[in-house]
Amino acid sequence: MDIIHNATLVTLDTDDDYGIIADAVLVIKGQHIEWVGTRQDCPFLKHDTDSAVKTHDAQGALITPALIDCHTHIVHGGDRAIEFEMRLNGAGYEELARAGGGINSTVRATRAASLEALIDSALVRLDHLIAEGVSVVEVKSGYGLDTETECQMLRAARALESKRDIKIRTTFLGAHALPDEYRDRPDAYIDSVVIPALEKAHTEGLVDAVDGFCEGIAFTPAQIERVFKKAKDLGLPVKLHAEQLSHLGGTKLAATYQAMSVDHLEYADANDAKAMAEAGSVAVILPGAYYTLRETQQPPIEAFRKYRVPMAVSTDCNPGSSPMTSLLLAMNMSATMFRMTPEEILRGVTHHAAKALGLTDRGRLAKGYVADLAFWQIQHPAELSYRIGFNPLIRRVVGGKL
Repeated sequence: MDIIHNATLVTLDTDDDYGIIADAVLVIKGQHIEWVGTRQDCPFLKHDTDSAVKTHDAQGALITPALIDCHTHIVHGGDRAIEFEMRLNGAGYEELARAGGGINSTVRATRAASLEALIDSALVRLDHLIAEGVSVVEVKSGYGLDTETECQMLRAARALESKRDIKIRTTFLGAHALPDEYRDRPDAYIDSVVIPALEKAHTEGLVDAVDGFCEGIAFTPAQIERVFKKAKDLGLPVKLHAEQLSHLGGTKLAATYQAMSVDHLEYADANDAKAMAEAGSVAVILPGAYYTLRETQQPPIEAFRKYRVPMAVSTDCNPGSSPMTSLLLAMNMSATMFRMTPEEILRGVTHHAAKALGLTDRGRLAKGYVADLAFWQIQHPAELSYRIGFNPLIRRVVGGKL
């Protein structure tokens, strides 16, 4: 048993405040939290002379649940920096396409990469997240767009757990875009690639959830529903990229399938928020893509508040629209651009992010929860959203490992 004392705890153990405990003690037994409270109420400190009990002085640190990045694409080949520069120099879509740019440039690089190369490049991005106190990361496929490479991406994602103290949740995103060989043939792509790839990945035990991109430049609600039906047949939960660039109705489709989350949502409306609330879906806010694409349509934060839709915040780390590996920066962006409160945001990168991944035992400091902790050299949790380019992490604890 491990006893952490001389700390301020941010428990988030209710839905309406930080749950701050000063002069606090947190007790860990195995991988889980055994007790949380004030020092004067702690029944375990009297046993601190027991050789089986170890005490740890947090030296006044503020401790929160470790952070969770619930929407990333960190496994991929190549990058799009040259395309980024061309775009800033005035290149249009056709010029970029002729130069080999766009999502299919990432597809080509990912198909050409070995499993080891995919793992190594993902670790660089993952280490940035770990350094900011992240203990759980969701990783999507979606840059293979053929059966073998989609599975290869998920194998690489699974392998990350053996390389770092991190929990990885994998999401199949075969319905992300159309590869060159299926241009203008989306239904054939769904039939010939997406569904067979999903079946193969599921057979290999590589899939925790199924996602899709419902958008004018990607797939219609009817096409996504075919993927969701297959996911349901396989017993897999779903989530969806929806209402990012237009309003196609993907959110309502996701709600009918009780999606764990619906992500982006810039063009969602109050009816979508109501449908999500009824379905129990989390709204995942992705400020990095909004910023990079220089969007002006903001997600309906007030509607989510009105209908009490839980909001998560994530990096959406990807090589095209959100090349960001800082969850702390995503927190600040959500506050400054979308006027989310620091409390909403902290819950959005902990408890609500866990809910978006179907994890019921993470994201709070309470008895029975996994002891994933982040120690910060700050006075108040609002600092995590307030500061820009500042990382006050002192220590990260995953699964009770001190």
